Amino acid sequence: MTKPAATVTPNTWEFLRDPMIAPTGFREYDARWKYPDEINLPGMTALGLGLGTQMQKRGIKPEIAVANDYRDYSLSIKNALILGLMQAGIHVKDIGPALSPMAYFSQFHLDVPAVAMVTASHNPNGWTGVKMGFERPLTHGPDEMAELRDIVLNGLGEARPGGAYEFVAGIREAYLDDLVGDFRMSRPLKVVCATGNGTASAFAPDLFERLGVEVVPSHNRLDYTFPHYNPNPEAMEMLHDMADTVKASGADFALGFDGDGDRCGVVDDEGEEIFADKVGVIMARDLARLYPGSTIVADVKSTGLFASDPELQKHGIKADYWKTGHSHMKRRVKELGALAGFEKSGHYFLAEPIGRGYDCGMRVAVEICKLMDRNPDKSMSDLRKALPQTFSTPTLSPFCPDLEKYAVLDRIVAKLTEMADAGTPIAGRRIDTVVTVNGARLILDNGAWGLVRASSNTPNLVVVCESPESETELRAIFADLDAVIRTEPSVGDYDQTI
Repeated sequence: MTKPAATVTPNTWEFLRDPMIAPTGFREYDARWKYPDEINLPGMTALGLGLGTQMQKRGIKPEIAVANDYRDYSLSIKNALILGLMQAGIHVKDIGPALSPMAYFSQFHLDVPAVAMVTASHNPNGWTGVKMGFERPLTHGPDEMAELRDIVLNGLGEARPGGAYEFVAGIREAYLDDLVGDFRMSRPLKVVCATGNGTASAFAPDLFERLGVEVVPSHNRLDYTFPHYNPNPEAMEMLHDMADTVKASGADFALGFDGDGDRCGVVDDEGEEIFADKVGVIMARDLARLYPGSTIVADVKSTGLFASDPELQKHGIKADYWKTGHSHMKRRVKELGALAGFEKSGHYFLAEPIGRGYDCGMRVAVEICKLMDRNPDKSMSDLRKALPQTFSTPTLSPFCPDLEKYAVLDRIVAKLTEMADAGTPIAGRRIDTVVTVNGARLILDNGAWGLVRASSNTPNLVVVCESPESETELRAIFADLDAVIRTEPSVGDYDQTI
């Protein structure tokens, strides 16, 4: 395979023959491109050859489980990837259309070391990508991605004999059986199942029925045009739609899933959207009683309640704040032997004895149903109201070009650090600590905080703020943080407002 040509452009003879791969698609913990503007099918074959070469170089058994999400172009992309893997001498076990967590499950079920899931995750149509990993339940982090990028972009993929293809049927049923086991609800439960016409439509309704839950369907027909909204349970559009359905149906709560099913969003019985980090605290409180003294990992975008909540402290729960990103979080959970990891974006990492440590929206749905079964006299809104009150923004994403965002972030972090050193207040409060493990999280003297980091997946910065005091203080924190961000001219508009 030749190295990808920078001169290849769509709608040319070369586009059908030569690999085209934009270097920016190799991100911190997965690979994503606009298709076909940034990668073509020969480029995806080059990626497969590179991934197979990476496996061979590392001495990994040459077997890989491969799957694709439910988008109209994902199958052709997966087939191009498979061709490259086979060229590298890899035995490909194709499990067909799947959720990302079903692909991760197949690594265990089929006892194969590697996985490659073709998905754009929660990105809108027009995007594609691959989530991949060699050491279950982990997926590629920055080091593995950098190594893969260098192999592919420098044309270092090596063809070998021994490649093979095998289609493996029955993984969907095995996955659902594994999720549910012999558990059945002992209390009646009526749940809005929101899938936004994405891949989870083929899984979530069946999952709830197996649990003995009454399903209120919400956009559960598979349709890769996403006629209502892009399935993303972090986006207010989807959460508001879920809230409307709860109010119209009188459901106990709503659960919504993203395009590849590794994330879950929650709306309670009063139609209140509960951001995923707060859902994490609700789940952590329940798990703390079952597994006292455990460690919980939270990403830097998440609420400060993981560290300050009196209920978690009472049960000896230790909180660890870590880098945002599913690969970073999976790795941290495994390193610390943590019980669980929670990410504000809706990724939950439930480790043994609950799950296997990978992010699975379906597993979260099962565990939330079990939580409600263990609390038969409580509603979801009761559990929400029992938390110490905080005021927080959704995840806000101002535009910033991919090729500039990390340099922009470095300058913003330097400015914020200088402000802290100089004693310059934010929202009239002293900056107590600046955590720079992933961007900058400014912690104020009352526990309020504001975060700015670079998105690993899209051309954006990420901004989140929280106050334990008031909505007014929250807005003041955001305004002061945004004023610093606005010193960078390449930062554009926000995707939503607070």
